[in-house]
Amino acid sequence: MRAWLSEQDGSVARGELPAPEPGPGEILVDVSVCGLCRTDLHILDGDIDRPRNPIVPGHQVVGRVVGGGTRFAPGARVGIAWLRSTCGTCGACGRGAENLCRAARFTGYHEHGGMAEQVVVPEAFAYALPESLDDAHAAPLLCAGIIGYRALRQADVRPGSRVGLYGFGSSAHIAMQVAQHWGCEVVVVTRGEAHRELARAMGATWVGDSGEAPPEPLDSAVVFAPAGELLRDALACTRWGGTVASACIHMSPVPELDYTEHLFGERTLRSTTANTRRDGEALLAIAGAGAIRTHVTEFAFEAASEGLQAIRADAVRGSAVLRVARPR
Repeated sequence: MRAWLSEQDGSVARGELPAPEPGPGEILVDVSVCGLCRTDLHILDGDIDRPRNPIVPGHQVVGRVVGGGTRFAPGARVGIAWLRSTCGTCGACGRGAENLCRAARFTGYHEHGGMAEQVVVPEAFAYALPESLDDAHAAPLLCAGIIGYRALRQADVRPGSRVGLYGFGSSAHIAMQVAQHWGCEVVVVTRGEAHRELARAMGATWVGDSGEAPPEPLDSAVVFAPAGELLRDALACTRWGGTVASACIHMSPVPELDYTEHLFGERTLRSTTANTRRDGEALLAIAGAGAIRTHVTEFAFEAASEGLQAIRADAVRGSAVLRVARPR
């Protein structure tokens, strides 16, 4: 089968792999599309340790079941996300925090992902997808959407609150719609006029460039861009008692914080680590109800490198999606 494989220098190369075979409890999926993600770049660049190389990247996968398992009928459309499996028995799994399982395994990281014609996944970790969403618009929900949803929860976002989003790429443009669905006022701080234009078009009440402060204190903020200084900026703009969450898997060093300016007043700073399946199901329910419309830029299978480089250059409006299935 056709596949894109990681190279030692951080690039990807076209290759051929044997078709995978599902093991016990796994399903075999014909891939239709795969969302491209900045996490793919962090893996390729070695920002986070690579447990294996080469690896087929991609963890926002939409396709059809063609074998294995009993949970889904043949031909059923499913989504495959970053979280691929957990131990199910540790303390974290037992208390409903499977995202913190130290034995968790991840798609496109420990096992081959969706930048290939077929992929296998434990059926318990695959998602049924709302029929109201086509493949390309569903794919970004499976990481960008889920992690944005969890980050909003980590930031203690409540209905009617004022929420700041720092960075406005794939994940933030979905999180904004979730916050709006909850009746929140959303402000956006992001570099790049194209991103600011999209934020305005989507209903942000205020949009500023990096380094600018919103006109009023924030109740909550989520930092999506992997720049440590944005955590400091967001804390400085958050009211006493407010919460800032990072949605990033990797971030540049965080500058020194001033206790009085950034933390005093019972302000809280949290990270966001992976996701639970409950997060995915909750986010897909919101999307299935029509509250989310992803903005996507599609890339042909042969243009996977160009798609990844567009993310690296911050040149994608919304989400990048790789069209994997051959034209019929």
